[in-house]
Amino acid sequence: MIPDSDTKNAGTTLSGRIVAVRGNVVDIEFPEALPSIHTLVYSGTDGDVGIEVTGHLNERQVRGIALNATAGLYRDQPAWTDGRPLMAPVGENLLGRMFNVFGEPIDGQPAPAGLPRRSVHQPPIELARRVTSQEVFFTGIKAIDLLVPLERGGKAGLFGGAGVGKTVVITELIHNMVGRHKGMSIFCGIGERCREGEELHREMAAAGVLSNTVMVFGQMNEPPGARFRVGHTALTMAEYFRDDLGRDVLLLIDNIFRFIQAGSELSGLLGRLPSRMGYQPTMATELAELEERIASTRQAAITSIQAVYVPADDLTDPSAVHTFSHLSASIVLSRKRASEGFYPAIDLLQSRSIMLQPRIIGERHHRVAREVRRTLATYEELKDIIAMLGIEELSREDRQTVYRARRLERFLTQPFFTTTQFTGLAGKLVEVEDTIDGCERILNDEFSEQPESALYMIGGIGEAAR
Repeated sequence: MIPDSDTKNAGTTLSGRIVAVRGNVVDIEFPEALPSIHTLVYSGTDGDVGIEVTGHLNERQVRGIALNATAGLYRDQPAWTDGRPLMAPVGENLLGRMFNVFGEPIDGQPAPAGLPRRSVHQPPIELARRVTSQEVFFTGIKAIDLLVPLERGGKAGLFGGAGVGKTVVITELIHNMVGRHKGMSIFCGIGERCREGEELHREMAAAGVLSNTVMVFGQMNEPPGARFRVGHTALTMAEYFRDDLGRDVLLLIDNIFRFIQAGSELSGLLGRLPSRMGYQPTMATELAELEERIASTRQAAITSIQAVYVPADDLTDPSAVHTFSHLSASIVLSRKRASEGFYPAIDLLQSRSIMLQPRIIGERHHRVAREVRRTLATYEELKDIIAMLGIEELSREDRQTVYRARRLERFLTQPFFTTTQFTGLAGKLVEVEDTIDGCERILNDEFSEQPESALYMIGGIGEAAR
């Protein structure tokens, strides 16, 4: 077990005064001794402003980043610290509740009593305690289960620009998986809209799964310090359930890019020179400190699904590239597919998973997935010829490939439970065996006489045969 407090200065009260306030950057003077890096310093009228120490300026002054609004702070205002860093509450009483970066409830209910607190700055678990899994985490979404199977205890990313459906897909994953998931779930909202958080809270309560879920939010209207640390708060809670209670945790993060963006804002506020494309020079380190704590032990696993905003739909952006390197599955969402009405708008050729191996998913699943990908890739290559000369100029074999690919594209669409109120289509949850069977039958030309529209927005292949 990790002790509740692991800082050498914990319990030592130091008093100081504010010497400068520049936006969210606060300089504080401590005449007796300097608090350690990451120590939380309090100031404000009621001690309600938390300032995390980020550096020592000299032998008497520290520089820190405020985790909440600095309105009302002034020079010579008293500041104090007990030597502890930012602490997150841990315990089973967190379930069913919604918290901010400080572990304070934001759902209008009283704070759970008697919970121990732990530092949010924990090292990743040792390599000797880590295990890699060969167990697939099926979601009920056809395109994901067939071509991008998720790893239990792994990290999956949903990559896409603005408005291509990242939050819709992650909300659907919550709906499909929380009910079937044997452990518990933590949803971490980093820099997202408070409206989305309120809707998610209401929907989870209506679905009856809120009692097994913890929600932690650092909203987009909060300072960058809060958005930067809220992921660490959620991870500290997840680690308690994994290590102390031995329970599997499903950690959903929306949006990991906002974490990187908050770090970039802090870097600029602290006067560091930006790196490539304006990002902070410490981006790789900061992302690794967060991502490497998401791991599995022999007792339990933390499985993470993360939405990743891609600026200007550019997958070569440094934020996307650095995030790719930490993931076991990358689900790329395509604006082109969304514009064509294919939902979920997953780019079936760019998405990848390390679990797509015959020894893990089975020979039949692997063979069908490989054939589906080959058919779709051939169709993509033929599109330019079709656009210039027409489909009649293709060989008979290529025409058959095109017809199969178009039917596969439509079969891999799916109505979602979370969009029923907008589309009027009842949501479908499809078992992976039904998905494999459907794709295999399409590849065998069993539906060549059926119109393509018969395969669009259905669940199992049996719905098209009616």
